Amino acid sequence: MSESEARRRLAVPLDVSSLGEARALVGALEGVPGWLKVGFELFGAAGPQALALAGESQRVFLDLKLHDIPNTVARAVAVATAQGVGMLTLHAAGGAAMLAAARDAAAEGAAAAGAERPLLVAVTVLTSLDAAALKEAGVPGGVGDQVARLVDLACSVGLDGVVASAQEAPAIRRRAGPDFTIVTPGIRGAADSADDQSRTATPGQAIRAGSDLLVMGRPIVRAPDPAVAAAAVVAEIEASLGAPAD
Repeated sequence: MSESEARRRLAVPLDVSSLGEARALVGALEGVPGWLKVGFELFGAAGPQALALAGESQRVFLDLKLHDIPNTVARAVAVATAQGVGMLTLHAAGGAAMLAAARDAAAEGAAAAGAERPLLVAVTVLTSLDAAALKEAGVPGGVGDQVARLVDLACSVGLDGVVASAQEAPAIRRRAGPDFTIVTPGIRGAADSADDQSRTATPGQAIRAGSDLLVMGRPIVRAPDPAVAAAAVVAEIEASLGAPAD
């Protein structure tokens, strides 16, 4: 596998609160990751300007975890598609009608703009949650059971993939097949703090488990040299591609 393939497997969140900070972080990353993720914090501060900035150098992953009535989500997806977003997240718990409305809006918006359709990935169980947290929320069964239910739902409406931890990735791959995209947050180096994440994995563990795209934030963003930190992750990904599962 090539280094460029490994770079395409890494997304770094621009988790800062101003466009100026985001511009500095994009420059500090020196184009190492293949994706730049724009989430609630930066999008709330700079909106479409943040998407334009990220899109100047890398593919844009818009992570707003849309979860609303079908019409509202469809309209939001259409706007994001027109902005040139390459991937965006929806909450699988929004249900089949919402997910299907998003799917149709993305396809129609891309056709109208003559652009590539963004990948739509459905959030299953947040990596900050564990079985106890799901039980508190009234979700029956464990994490694996809930992820399986939501993977089936995402597949049934033709979404491109899901967001899930590396712990669930092998089961998802068996369930959904080789072309289904598995996006995995909660990535941490072996010596990194888990912070507020409950289900973490190292880059190598996640790739060997079957994850396609890794989202690694604080250990890279807060590093003294983000480009060096990101390059080390890319090297670990490259070494793990094609390696047998743990």
